[in-house]
Amino acid sequence: MSEENPSETAETVDATGEAAEPAAKSDVTGESATQKSANGIVARYTETDSERRVLFERDGQTAAIAQNIEGYAMLRVRQTAAGEELERYYGFDMAVDHAAELLGVDPARVPIPAAAADMGM
Repeated sequence: MSEENPSETAETVDATGEAAEPAAKSDVTGESATQKSANGIVARYTETDSERRVLFERDGQTAAIAQNIEGYAMLRVRQTAAGEELERYYGFDMAVDHAAELLGVDPARVPIPAAAADMGM
């Protein structure tokens, strides 16, 4: 910590005076709870007023998995976020398999953002 810049501290202290955990930061790949990149694929989790969505992009190809915001309906696979429904699935793993097929990759290579891990019935 320098005297010229008092905002530099060795650790953050919470209201009780105990050392606080540092806030989570994105790493250099831009990963966070709502985005994950791996194997040349970028996966982004978003929510609208009516849907939870995971959007995948690879080399200009896209795929999307959507579920109603309440989280109780079947998952819909689309070519794009607002595209026509291609298929419905109960399980997230089956929807990811279909999305991987649209992207031309093995399903095991598709990254899943943490916020989307509970999608499916």
